[in-house]
Amino acid sequence: MLPQQIQYQKLLQLNNLSLELRIKNELDMNPLLEEIPEEEISIEQTREDGADSDEESFVSDSQDEYTFEDFLNDNLEGYKSPSQADAEEQTDIPAPDRPSLKEDLIAQLRMLDLSENQFRLGEEIIGYLDEDGYLISELSDIVKDLELFEHIIISNEEAEKILRQIQHFDPLGIGSRSLKECFLIQIEERELDLKLKELVVRVLKEAYEDFTHKRYEALQDKLQITREELKEALNVIQHLNPKPGEGDILASSLNQITPDLIVEKVEGRFIVYLNDRNVPQLRLSTSYETYLVQKGKRAKNKSEKDAKKFMREKLDSAKWFIESINQRKITLLRIMNMILEKQYDFFDLGIKYLKPMIYKDVAEPLQLDISTISRVVNGKYVQSSIGIHELKYFFSEGLETDSGEEISNKNVKIRIEEIISSEDKKKPFTDEGLGEILNKEGTKIARRTVAKYREQLGLPVAKLRREL
Repeated sequence: MLPQQIQYQKLLQLNNLSLELRIKNELDMNPLLEEIPEEEISIEQTREDGADSDEESFVSDSQDEYTFEDFLNDNLEGYKSPSQADAEEQTDIPAPDRPSLKEDLIAQLRMLDLSENQFRLGEEIIGYLDEDGYLISELSDIVKDLELFEHIIISNEEAEKILRQIQHFDPLGIGSRSLKECFLIQIEERELDLKLKELVVRVLKEAYEDFTHKRYEALQDKLQITREELKEALNVIQHLNPKPGEGDILASSLNQITPDLIVEKVEGRFIVYLNDRNVPQLRLSTSYETYLVQKGKRAKNKSEKDAKKFMREKLDSAKWFIESINQRKITLLRIMNMILEKQYDFFDLGIKYLKPMIYKDVAEPLQLDISTISRVVNGKYVQSSIGIHELKYFFSEGLETDSGEEISNKNVKIRIEEIISSEDKKKPFTDEGLGEILNKEGTKIARRTVAKYREQLGLPVAKLRREL
């Protein structure tokens, strides 16, 4: 694929909060990009119904603020973005009223003694954290992407060191790649009796599988400890934070999901629009106009040749980036409008009217690849009168009822969760028992399907739900 195609697909994966951070990074790195002032952005640009897509002009009509010669005389190698400038040159910016966790992590990243390339890697790592605070991409893949797209070369050993520093940010364990790693990082910082701390580490490192499956007798035998010692170690682990992305660093009111799209019913008609008020709107900067005037002139020396080459590269990069952002908007709106069309009854009548639907049902009428649908629906949310839902929520398999109708497996999962929440914890239902209840209620379902749905809900098997 072409670099711009790869860039577009990577932008498709980002939700609005991550996109905002990505755009700010691009503004830092490319002097030919600039943010359109808020007063110049019309209200219509922030409320679109997805049916029509007006072309936007990105070339400034304002007068040049500096000449091309000024740019040529500038030291290109000395160009630094605000994120790269020395601390004494930075202007203190008041913190926003509602900072996101990622913004707070970036602020902590700035406090480390990092090179420009190391800082850029740190930003990318933070951009790949999920809502629970875990790293959702292989670190080696992030390093490869930086080398491919930004010509930043960092060794895997150096990357591991930077990730390790991020994992010790507040909240502890952020950026972990597994629950085990998350717990071990938190234990490192805990003030505990040395003997107890060593025992907890042994439980996690030497007998983690036994711990997760509650095989207490096996834990005692393997570690050669008493039941009281085991209880004490487990008590410490149970008070660790399994989801650092939801930690105490933000109040619960600040940890709410920000929807990427909004569906509203206006005068009996549903309207879809992007919730992108906080996402910077971009255009080519005023230096682009100056470049157009000067590009026909022959360069007089190597300095001018290097400057013109630099401008051409940054100009192409800016155009590609703006086009990718615009294409992302159009694709999101097209997909959301198709979801609305297929799931109209859900938005109009309520959650019980969710229909079975697969990615192909949306991809085919829009003539898009299934992989594109997958990139868009993961990690992005829509707000409607029904609530806030991740886009992939609307995709589910169908199950047949006694009446011959098809119902979404989402509704079956909800019912499984209800049954388990009200069961006798001393005698929890097996998967076979859950299946019998559902079949009596009219839903045709096999035991293995019950087991699959239970696992997808994150609910353990019956023997692990049993309480002493």
